[in-house]
Amino acid sequence: MCGIIGLIENKPVVERLYRGLLTLQHRGQDAAGMLTYNGIFHSRKGSGLIKDVFRSYEDIIHLKGNVGLAQVRYPTIGSGKAEDAQPFIVNYPYGIAIVHNGNVPNYKQVRDIIENKHKRMLYSKNDVEAILNIFAEALSKNVKRKLEFRDIVKAVKAVYKTVVGAYSVLLYIKGEGFVAFKDPYGIRPLVIGCKKDEFLPQFAFASESAAITTLGYKEFRDVENGEVIFIEEKKRKMHSEIIVNRKKVPHTPCIFEWVYFARPDSVIDKVNVYKSRVHMGRYLANEVKKRNLDIDVVIPVPDSARDAAIEIARVLNLKYREGLVKNRYIGRTFIMPGEKTRSISVQQKLSPIFSEIEGKRILLVDDSIVRGNTSRNIIKMVKEAGAEKVYFASYSAPLTSPCFYGIDMQTRNEFAARGRDEKDIAKLIGADEVIYQSIELMQKAVKDGNPELKQFCDACFTGVYPTKEIDLKIIEEIEEERNSFAPKD
Repeated sequence: MCGIIGLIENKPVVERLYRGLLTLQHRGQDAAGMLTYNGIFHSRKGSGLIKDVFRSYEDIIHLKGNVGLAQVRYPTIGSGKAEDAQPFIVNYPYGIAIVHNGNVPNYKQVRDIIENKHKRMLYSKNDVEAILNIFAEALSKNVKRKLEFRDIVKAVKAVYKTVVGAYSVLLYIKGEGFVAFKDPYGIRPLVIGCKKDEFLPQFAFASESAAITTLGYKEFRDVENGEVIFIEEKKRKMHSEIIVNRKKVPHTPCIFEWVYFARPDSVIDKVNVYKSRVHMGRYLANEVKKRNLDIDVVIPVPDSARDAAIEIARVLNLKYREGLVKNRYIGRTFIMPGEKTRSISVQQKLSPIFSEIEGKRILLVDDSIVRGNTSRNIIKMVKEAGAEKVYFASYSAPLTSPCFYGIDMQTRNEFAARGRDEKDIAKLIGADEVIYQSIELMQKAVKDGNPELKQFCDACFTGVYPTKEIDLKIIEEIEEERNSFAPKD
């Protein structure tokens, strides 16, 4: 899971690119990078948060041009070190820069094709470099004439034919324009915004709408699954074509975006993320009511669970309190590498308000339970602060299966809910009782905002993968790769 943004405007974009990227920091904490163009490519990238990579004005002053790409990285493949930071560039044909959000499960096979068939060299183990080289190889077959939209369509079709997985991609072709596309199923989010200008229209792309609305883009829409978009740089003319049969390849967005990853002020597939979480809280409240629990107060695990927790308290007519204080200088613990790192970060990130906890029977609300270690540490903290009982409610369904589409939970043995029922999970994390949302109501909470949504990628809950190519061989290869790069706790 990463955050990407691209701008093609009528003035230098670096400062606006930086502002938009800051809005996406929650999507990746391991690396950041920006690239601009004004006749040549200018770039800076490195490990760490945006503020670590771009420490001063001197770090961005050389990023000149009215066109730019940027990314914050959350590694799901590769080492996660600086050499895997985006954007990536190839010099032929034209000169192409790329950023992406997603994951390529058949990366090993794609890499073999690139190195052995196309005789191209890869400089990293980042799957975006593989996508870039497949695209560039296909585009290079038509360099003897002027670049046309049909050439770009053919190149994207080559990516679709070779690359399996979830990916939202932004490419800039030197002097020609912007290319944007999502995987055939549209698993990862991507929006396009347009702003009219007295000179030429301006365009913005981003993983979430919040990143471009903060820059003044009021008109935006989702890039559709199987859609190829090309913005001509000189004329700012937009070309678009759907290149998949959407009856055979239906739109299948990742439901975990609404559960956890996306900002509450973002809109994905016409569904406001905040409202979807409120609906999840409402439906979960009805499940809590069935348990006949004696609850004194509802407390959220900040920040993502706050919206659902407030609604649960309202529906159940219970007190809502902020019982945990978040240190905002600690990153999101779910996307930190290594269990030891996550556990230490939880202790640094949250601290209890004793007056709201001591002697109380608490309903603690969180977005999910993944490995169980974070939940266990939080419950332990709350009980040590004097809680009489701690009931733990997850407004998502039980996570049981690996995600191969951009969320870093790719091994089968890391899920608390795998092979366990609610009583077993409660014992594992130290809760007096665990209450889960059902998959059906979790989906309904999102569909309430857009009834046109028919299905989701919910493989991490069901084990059913939209891309049928996911098989045991790929699963084992990915587990081996992840274990080789896993931090040693």
